Amino acid sequence: MDITELTQRYACGERDFTGVNLAGADLSNLNLSGANFAEAFLASVNLSRTVLNGANLYGACLYSADLTYAKLEKANLVSADLTKARLVGAQLVRATLRGARLSGAILKGVNLRQADLSHVNLCGANLSGINLRGANLAEANLNWANLEGARLSGADLSGTSLNSITLCHAYMNGVDLSDADLEGVNFSGAKLSGANFKRANLAVANLSHTYLRVGTLSHANLRAANLSYASLLKADLHEANLSKSDLIAANLSDADLRSANLNGAKLYEANLTNANLQNAYLWAAKLDRANCQGTNLEGAKLQGASVVETNLKAALYDRDTRFPSGVEVSSPYTEACLVYA
Repeated sequence: MDITELTQRYACGERDFTGVNLAGADLSNLNLSGANFAEAFLASVNLSRTVLNGANLYGACLYSADLTYAKLEKANLVSADLTKARLVGAQLVRATLRGARLSGAILKGVNLRQADLSHVNLCGANLSGINLRGANLAEANLNWANLEGARLSGADLSGTSLNSITLCHAYMNGVDLSDADLEGVNFSGAKLSGANFKRANLAVANLSHTYLRVGTLSHANLRAANLSYASLLKADLHEANLSKSDLIAANLSDADLRSANLNGAKLYEANLTNANLQNAYLWAAKLDRANCQGTNLEGAKLQGASVVETNLKAALYDRDTRFPSGVEVSSPYTEACLVYA
């Protein structure tokens, strides 16, 4: 079949082109909405700016195809081969790509909002700036992928492989990454308000300058993580492992840090106003110039901690609180500042 025959048959109302071979054809700028190209051989075909909304491309071979700025809303691309395809600026809103092959595909500026990408292999893909709001990425492989500035709010990331992924400046408000292995992942500058990281492994992760307000990080492993300048207002960090983490100038006001491990953590100039540190471990922690006004330190262990110029005004403590050696309630830093609960 050639291009002329295809367009004539489409104009006459025919939509079934199952298994057609149009390899290398120029189908750019055509309107082929609703067409059935299941199992079609479309390698190296030019579909730039072509309208394929609602089209069926199940199992189609689109190897090295040009789909630049193509419209594929609600299209069926299940098991399609999009290896090395160009999808720059393509519209794939609510499209189904379950099990599709996208190795080496160029996806810059693609709109995949609410698309189904479950079980898709995107290992090492450049997805910077991509729109994946509300997308289904369950069980997808995103190892070593670049998602800098990507929009992932509301996306389903259950069971997704995220090893060595880059998520700096990504929009991920409300995402559920509980129990995820995110060791060493770069989240710097990401928007993560309301995100769920319960029991997640975030050891050595870069979370500097992130927005984690009202986030859930209870029981998470944040050992040696970089949380400097992060906003953790009202975050749930109870029983989290924050040992040797960098929390310099972090905002932890009203945060729940009950029984958290902060041994050796750097909390220079951190804001801990009204935070709950009941039974927290702060051995050798650096709290110099931190604001602990109204902080609950009942049962907290601060042996060896540094509290130079720390503001402890109206902080709460009890007989189980352990202050650093040499620091007394009547010291210049605590006099008339600490009150029994």
